[in-house]
Amino acid sequence: MSTEGLYSTAIAASVNFIFLFILFGAFLQKSGMGQFFNDLAMALAGANKGGPAKVAVVSSGFMGSINGAAVANVVSTGAFTIPLMKKVGYNKNFAGAVEASASVGGQILPPIMGASAFIMAETTGINYGVIALAAVLPAILYYFAVILQVHYRAGKRDLKGIPRADLPRVKEVLLERGHLLIPIIGLIVMLFMNMPIPRAAIFTIFLTIIVATLRKSTRMSFRDIFDAMANGAQQALSVMIACAVVGVIIGVVSLTGFGAVLTSAIASIGAGSLFLTLFFTMIASMVLGMGLPSIPAYIITATMAAPALAEFGVPVLLAHMFVFYFGIFANVTPPVALAAFAGAGVSGGDPMRTGFQALKLSIAGFLIPFIFIYEPALLMVDIEGLAANAREYPLANVFDIIIVLITTVIGLTALSAGLEGFFKTHLGVISRFVLIAAAVLSVAPETFTDIAGIIIIAVVLGLNYFKWKNKELPAT
Repeated sequence: MSTEGLYSTAIAASVNFIFLFILFGAFLQKSGMGQFFNDLAMALAGANKGGPAKVAVVSSGFMGSINGAAVANVVSTGAFTIPLMKKVGYNKNFAGAVEASASVGGQILPPIMGASAFIMAETTGINYGVIALAAVLPAILYYFAVILQVHYRAGKRDLKGIPRADLPRVKEVLLERGHLLIPIIGLIVMLFMNMPIPRAAIFTIFLTIIVATLRKSTRMSFRDIFDAMANGAQQALSVMIACAVVGVIIGVVSLTGFGAVLTSAIASIGAGSLFLTLFFTMIASMVLGMGLPSIPAYIITATMAAPALAEFGVPVLLAHMFVFYFGIFANVTPPVALAAFAGAGVSGGDPMRTGFQALKLSIAGFLIPFIFIYEPALLMVDIEGLAANAREYPLANVFDIIIVLITTVIGLTALSAGLEGFFKTHLGVISRFVLIAAAVLSVAPETFTDIAGIIIIAVVLGLNYFKWKNKELPAT
């Protein structure tokens, strides 16, 4: 009956934050926000090479950030995007994997991050705005890498986009449903004005209903409002049950001292090496996050795995972001890859093959946390200034941010090309291995390795570009 079991911080979070934001997502979905994101993504990327897959990445990322339930997002948005991907020629396993990796990535995408940003703010005591700012670049880089792999797969298989004549226009989409962005903008403004999060969520739900009345196509009837309330409650149940169970687990861990034992074990196995400590913390976070929605996954990894990094002197924000990433990406890591299995269910693919494809597509999500531990400028926050409470939003040095961003973009480009075996034209086996190795070098936290990696990448991709160019030239 104490706050160590069912009535824990996890169940409190589900009542104060999770339920309200899942409800908000249900209202947005009922007002046509899902359709808006799909239409906007279709208008922007549908005609490009392999367009439907890029549409799935963009639209699922947006909706995943709001609704906080990766599996539910795969099923709802995947019903539209997966058949389109299969239609243009993507393999059914790959189509399901694209939807899974995009939906899971929504949990790391600001401003809402599936409500995890608010839980992290409560847990760490760090301002919500700082957490949202810190999450921006890593999330963008993750989606950049997923879209690149999708693009290279389309080039490799010579998959075309949807004819532009069959696509909506950006202007028409924005005119018809663009007003639905107002509640999200309003939410961000309220949060940055330091309004209490539950109050901001409730105001945003009312704002959604009001804004939806501006156009006939988005207007919600009383039946729609009741349906949204029912859908939100149903979607929240599985997450709240998981939070209750996680509360019991945390209680057991606390009362038995298992958490301290786990922290000590990770520190001992790490043997004083930061990299080994990070590696074993990653493994622990992935195991702890298996089969859990994003919020319970974060709560349990923050309780059991993050202290190991804190003992090594890793700042609180970095430690919590690190374990959060790996707890989330357990959803696309076989053998318990729930989001990928849901994608396979919609696409008709094999669950395990879809899981491994999703793992490959999400590889950037496993690399980026190591980058921001060694190069904190990627989070755009001055970690030392934040620790000293020098100012509310201490920004990192702009030059440092630009350098780490450039090297990471180059590294992820090479990694994506190496994994898919394509850059303008097919890459040989040796070139693929060299690119993957060079990608790791380019994101390693040393100037020498950065330069070496970038030079190797430039040479390999340059040679492949000229190989493609010579193919394109007409015979004389």
